[in-house]
Amino acid sequence: MKLYDAPWAPSPRRVRIFLAEKGVEVPREAIDLRSGEQLADTYLSINPRGAVPALELDDGEVLCESAAICRYFEALQPQPPLFGATPIEIGRIESWTRRIEGDGYAAAVYVLRNTVPAFKDRAIPDASLSVAQIPELAARGAQMWDGFTRALDQRLGASEWIAGGGYSFADITALVTIDFARAAKLAIPERLVHLGRWHAEASARPSASA
Repeated sequence: MKLYDAPWAPSPRRVRIFLAEKGVEVPREAIDLRSGEQLADTYLSINPRGAVPALELDDGEVLCESAAICRYFEALQPQPPLFGATPIEIGRIESWTRRIEGDGYAAAVYVLRNTVPAFKDRAIPDASLSVAQIPELAARGAQMWDGFTRALDQRLGASEWIAGGGYSFADITALVTIDFARAAKLAIPERLVHLGRWHAEASARPSASA
């Protein structure tokens, strides 16, 4: 088993934090995104989309999405249950994770990939496609970010962790999203004190530095 990783990319970090919370160690191979190693034939033979992370299993099968990789390890090692232990916990965590991905992470991606020159003609993270940047999508992303952070702050005014109960995959997803958004010059507004409190506590967990 081998995890193809990248030190500063958000999706691999989500897997690393998850594995650290689980206490699971997996052999890793770093892919140098700055040099374009993810677009070289060697890596494309592992993941044709040229994206990280990718988990190569012992039988040669490859899982390529961070959430799918985390689900795989949750099934292998259920404790602690980061996707929930009861039906309602599972439902809450899934609901908030989808919302964070669709409202927050998507907002940061819209802004970053449609403004940064390095993503010219690569506005979608797929090595097989050439997609032009659309400035209007960056503006939409900024509006989405404002709504996302306000909604999350409201939620965290009533709950220590996002899905209620303990720290979960929803918190991991939000932490990675908010830290990644800095690259798009998106931040937590100072007025959102509940979200700020949560971010400080999530960042203080040992797994956050994985």
